[in-house]
Amino acid sequence: MPTFNLPSPAPSVAAAPSSFVPAGLASRRAFLRQSTQAVAATALAAVYRPGYTAERNTLKIALIGCGGRGTGAAANALRTQGPTQLWAMADAFEDRLNSSLATLSAQFPTQVAVPAERRFTGLDGFKRAMDAVDPGDVVLLATPPAFRPLHLEYAVERGRHVFMEKSFAVDAPGVRRVLKAGERAAEKNVKVAGGLMWRHDLARRAVIDRIHGGEIGELVLLRTYRMHGAVGFSPKRPGQSELAHQIANYNSFTWLNGSFFVDWLIHNIDICCWAKNALPVTAQGMGGRQTRTEPDQLFDQYFVEYAFADGTRLLAQGRHINKCYDIFSDFAHGTRGSAVIMESLASPRPRLYAGHAQTRANETWRYSGPEPDPYQVEQDLFFAAIRGDRPYNETERCAHAVMVAILGRMASESGQMIAYEDALASNLELAPGLDQFTLDSKAPVEPDAQGRYPIAMPGQTRVI
Repeated sequence: MPTFNLPSPAPSVAAAPSSFVPAGLASRRAFLRQSTQAVAATALAAVYRPGYTAERNTLKIALIGCGGRGTGAAANALRTQGPTQLWAMADAFEDRLNSSLATLSAQFPTQVAVPAERRFTGLDGFKRAMDAVDPGDVVLLATPPAFRPLHLEYAVERGRHVFMEKSFAVDAPGVRRVLKAGERAAEKNVKVAGGLMWRHDLARRAVIDRIHGGEIGELVLLRTYRMHGAVGFSPKRPGQSELAHQIANYNSFTWLNGSFFVDWLIHNIDICCWAKNALPVTAQGMGGRQTRTEPDQLFDQYFVEYAFADGTRLLAQGRHINKCYDIFSDFAHGTRGSAVIMESLASPRPRLYAGHAQTRANETWRYSGPEPDPYQVEQDLFFAAIRGDRPYNETERCAHAVMVAILGRMASESGQMIAYEDALASNLELAPGLDQFTLDSKAPVEPDAQGRYPIAMPGQTRVI
């Protein structure tokens, strides 16, 4: 494997603290300073140093959630150094599990060993799949985000190392459950990785390092965009329960994915908070449903203004409407210049500029180093930490990243200015009693006589 030119190693991932104090900007900045840039430097050096040989013990993997992202995460896990074996699988739906199994078996014929007795369906299948592997083995959590706190708690208590895909919760009670599970993981020496893969992207790390080094001065404004075509929707199948229909279309129901804003913009929001090295203290915004006709809960547009303690603003735009301007990008503006952290419509490589005219003449730096797949790197780091028994716990950062996104949704859907502290302290659950659900349970939201689902209404919707 090649050796990458990385910064000097710093201490590897710190375990989550034994207690979390939500009040005070200092506590929030403390966790942000334990940035992934230092983490990745240490772990990547171990994974990719010449002559590195992983221990020979086989790590068994249980995949929970067999959609596209779960299948992709399993493939990345099976490509890590050292022997691995996909041992058990679980999904709400048998057809999705079988499709994932066929795909992975074709790619990794000697590493997939999932006979019928280790394939589990239904909403309680996750427990049986996790119990099919041993303490010290690995579970990959890739179900709809509403289930993440429940699944993380069970995996940690059973002593399984966890990779959890974003998003990590859909409401504040879920975020607090994730934080508590992270503390428990630290106590039990359970490794937890989170699916914010841009934190492990060498190009993003390089530009963030330069921003933190002061090359564009003090940050005064951040802008982020996730704007593209409409989110898909599948009609309800004959004989399908209402709950099963909603889970199959989880992107379209707020209780399952937290909203388009949360589940689709979380990467962008996390990158911007990383650049600022802080969390916002308030948010206000707007959103609505103008063009969408599918019977679901989705807003098709959001705009959120976040404020940081020093007055810096983060402007976040999300839209999924066909035949409109598309952009998936992050920009930072400082007192001496600006940065393109990611730009999907031009060169994806980060760039810095003198002043704020982003032209070739003003460009002062452009990333030109290697760009290994960050989805693979995040699994390489995670598995290397397990094999080397090094501390690895990304829970707190992931929980706060999704909480910032939830804060934006709250502000937009209510039309109110909301403080981060108040949002995190909220006891409003989107799906109470989720732990007891089966596919025949009553869904948290139901259609009316015209087949319409409740949709948030600014000025009326309660979010706290």
